[in-house]
Amino acid sequence: MKKISMILVIIAVSTSLGLAKTSDPIMIKPVNGDMTPIISQILEEAETKDLHLVFEKGVYRFLPDYAFGKYLDITNHGNGYKRIIFNFTKFRSVSITGNGAEFIFHGQAMPFLFENCERVKISDLVIDWDIPFTFLGEVIAVNEEEGYRDIKPFRDGFSWKIRNGKLEFPDIDGFSYSIPGSTLAFDPSEKRPVHGAWDIHSHPRWVEKLPNGNLRFYEFLKHYPPVGALLSSKGDREHDRYAPAFDFKTSSNIELDGIIIHHALGMGFLFERSENIKLIHCGIYLREGTNRVISSTADATHFCNCKGTILIENCRFENMLDDGTNVHGTYVEVDEVIDTSTVRTKLMHFEQRGFQFATPGDEVWFIRQPSPERGETAVVRNIKFINDAFIDISFNAPLPAGLKPGDILENKTWNPEFTMRGCTIRNHRARNVVLKTPLKTIIEDNRFSSMMSSLFFRGETFFWFESGAVNDVLIQNNTFEYCAYSGSEHAVLNITPRLGKTFDPSLIYDRNIRFENNTIRTFGNRIVSADRVDGLTIKNNKIIKTFGIPELYPNTPLIELTNCTNTVIQGNRYEGDCDTKIKADEPSTLNLSVGHNAGF
Repeated sequence: MKKISMILVIIAVSTSLGLAKTSDPIMIKPVNGDMTPIISQILEEAETKDLHLVFEKGVYRFLPDYAFGKYLDITNHGNGYKRIIFNFTKFRSVSITGNGAEFIFHGQAMPFLFENCERVKISDLVIDWDIPFTFLGEVIAVNEEEGYRDIKPFRDGFSWKIRNGKLEFPDIDGFSYSIPGSTLAFDPSEKRPVHGAWDIHSHPRWVEKLPNGNLRFYEFLKHYPPVGALLSSKGDREHDRYAPAFDFKTSSNIELDGIIIHHALGMGFLFERSENIKLIHCGIYLREGTNRVISSTADATHFCNCKGTILIENCRFENMLDDGTNVHGTYVEVDEVIDTSTVRTKLMHFEQRGFQFATPGDEVWFIRQPSPERGETAVVRNIKFINDAFIDISFNAPLPAGLKPGDILENKTWNPEFTMRGCTIRNHRARNVVLKTPLKTIIEDNRFSSMMSSLFFRGETFFWFESGAVNDVLIQNNTFEYCAYSGSEHAVLNITPRLGKTFDPSLIYDRNIRFENNTIRTFGNRIVSADRVDGLTIKNNKIIKTFGIPELYPNTPLIELTNCTNTVIQGNRYEGDCDTKIKADEPSTLNLSVGHNAGF
């Protein structure tokens, strides 16, 4: 019966395909069973370069068995052979009208890949997985002396088993994580990380199934989860980011409207070397009534070496296991100077391998240690990929004098203007917004609640090698409520570059950050922590300390400045009991302006 239904749909779609030569919409209806072969045939047989798919409202299920396969380098994910359901690599433009259709994926599947598309418009889709790639259980007991915790595992909607003293999940199609890995405790009523939560890298000595059905994890931990919390695991770091729900590579003019993601095996929306992007009324959050606590297993949105304009407006991001958004470029390190105009560079982080750092015509900054300052520029003449880590780059002009191994390069061409407006980001691990673009950035009229820092500025050459320094940032009219409640110390606004040991830790990095007319209500003292900023303005903000929640770092100042210059703290109002309002080291006091603040 399933075969007959599939044949009827294929015949109906094939009729539409005859019209697809003139870019007429292809109408698609749901059928019982796997929709993957139907979609594969549609995409394979379409003769148009301008594809328009229209889905009738309903539930569509996708299995990876017969999906298109391809090896992919995916930044900030695990590279490898991926099963791709919607493979849009041969189309000039793609339009998808979802009409509220629900796409339910199973197993290791990559839902959407867009490569070299000149225009993309997608609206009104819901994305989910039948079984999440997470393990979840309630903490019943903790014994720190003997090094174990008892967990009452969730069974409804989850997949796992105990074999040879090991927890195996999600136990789907022969795949399971080797260890619980990245693990975090959640408040069962609020469905957000517990107050004072610490990241746990879980690798138990063994796991025992108790007579009452609970599981005992034998493992000594530095920080144990509280009894009553929900403990969620997402697997080992080598495999816990299979693919984003949407991956856009070297594509442009992207508009996403009304797309809701309830689960993803990595990030929700990833954009690599793409330009002119809008996300409007999109969401990454839990399905209403679910027993899950995790939506996407990594960032909600992520932009790597993009350019043009990026707008995220009226979106809702919740319960991810990483940042709400991260906007950054990529540093590559000089490995060898080959000749007067050619340098061999290295992609430094294992999840950058294979990334296209530059192409001929791109303009590149040279940054020479010990200064983090962007120096001379040159235009790329030729690129030669040695392998997934090393790239030879030749320029149209001689290299700067004295360039040597350990110096870094940053792509100047591929940086975006970024605006986030009217969004809600909360109940997730890590930061609300991470910003690293030198062009104009506006963060306004949003509602933020963060486990770690709410707004995080960290260009770095220490681990991730994500560039770069900001030059023009306006943060205004936002509401921050219950922020920086991780066990480790954070600030609501945290500006903290992290460069390698060969760079001078006292030199200015970021510039011109204005934090104005915001309302902050949180239990802790640390509101702003700024390191190496020129032109930080903290103005007309209302800061209200809330009580009834334990302070995690009670002796910290409201505002702390390190190696900053030209800082203005003016017109702010504070209600609370913090002893130290402003703490500044000697360099930061030289050009510090403070005035007309209430409660300071």
